[in-house]
Amino acid sequence: MKTSNIQVLLAGFVLAAGGAASAQQVLLNASYDVAREYYRDINAAFVPWYRKTTGRDVRIEQSHGGSSAQARAVAEGLDADVVTMNTTTDIAFLADRGLVAKDWRQRFPDNAAPTTSTMLFLVRKGNPKGIRDWDDLAKPGVQVVAVNPKTSGSGRYAYLAAWGYVKSQGGSDAQAADFVGRLYRNVPALARSGRDATSAFLQRRIGDVLVTFESELESVSREFGDGRVEVVAPSVSIVAENPVAVVEPWVAKKGTAELAQAYLGFLYSRQGQEIAARHHLRPRDPAVLEKYAGAFRPIRLFTVHELFGSLAEAQKLHFDDGGRFDRLYAHR
Repeated sequence: MKTSNIQVLLAGFVLAAGGAASAQQVLLNASYDVAREYYRDINAAFVPWYRKTTGRDVRIEQSHGGSSAQARAVAEGLDADVVTMNTTTDIAFLADRGLVAKDWRQRFPDNAAPTTSTMLFLVRKGNPKGIRDWDDLAKPGVQVVAVNPKTSGSGRYAYLAAWGYVKSQGGSDAQAADFVGRLYRNVPALARSGRDATSAFLQRRIGDVLVTFESELESVSREFGDGRVEVVAPSVSIVAENPVAVVEPWVAKKGTAELAQAYLGFLYSRQGQEIAARHHLRPRDPAVLEKYAGAFRPIRLFTVHELFGSLAEAQKLHFDDGGRFDRLYAHR
């Protein structure tokens, strides 16, 4: 996205915010589990930026969990002003219930996804099982730590990345189903969220390999220290978009519509994009991506659209009750 367009976008939000009430406002961001440190830094930058540009103080609160669990919480009454997820199906779920605008993809640039990520592997120091690519995760004797795709976006992307790996090699859907079935037979228990999976792998020392977002690596390094794990980049992986949206009924009730727009717009600013890159989230801004190119593994990436049509189609076929995942996992 062009810098001039970003500046116009943010200027519009600030001008609109200027007419709002002067009392301190509080914004609640409902987000996926492994983004907590990223949004902590976003909030620390946004609050002074907003004070400088509007003269008003705001407080940002965070709520984190599995992406789908967070979407259900908002649907059940969590008074979030914005949702920042790692899968479009969770925002579409809220749009279907009238909580997010039907045209939410058009409300912000890049289909309302200011960053992307992909799926990588973490292995024990020295990589004792010799894991190099997706094929190795389905070998006998390898324990894989993965997230439940029924409850978390990271779980869905891991499943689709494994399926897409076979398809990208020219394999059939039947061959992909066989491979993914064998892979999930190596998963001792499904984690509820990305952070739960990381804790199981590092703190409880479950498994030989963790399938996780590239963006989780920064948190692992800071929280657990370098040297305990190694990063393995598979030969091919999936583009995971991180979409955002305003929760319309709550911002109308709380009077935070302009603040919510400004907050999500800030994610596209040069400052917001640099914060994303430092947290191993792939920025949309080409200049920022080039500046931080060394932080991202050179992987051949495919999109959901290329192999699955859309996340909504993949959801119905693979993850809805009785779908392919349920059938595969039942036959472990």
